[in-house]
Amino acid sequence: MTTVTYSVPSMHCHHCTRTIEREVGEVPGVQAVMANLDTKQVTITFDAPATEEQIKALLAELNYPVEGEGMLSGA
Repeated sequence: MTTVTYSVPSMHCHHCTRTIEREVGEVPGVQAVMANLDTKQVTITFDAPATEEQIKALLAELNYPVEGEGMLSGA
């Protein structure tokens, strides 16, 4: 299980956080998604078959691109 936290500065409202949590949460292998509007960070816990690249690509597709590198914990 891997947990990664991304900076997503394009989050502006609670609709943004709900969209991110819903869409990323539907990716097979994703166990948990928590989007924090105050910090503009998204924390995702996932396992295979989900990949970090897949999650980042989905966020970009949703117009919530990740800024910088994610902070990983676990492996």
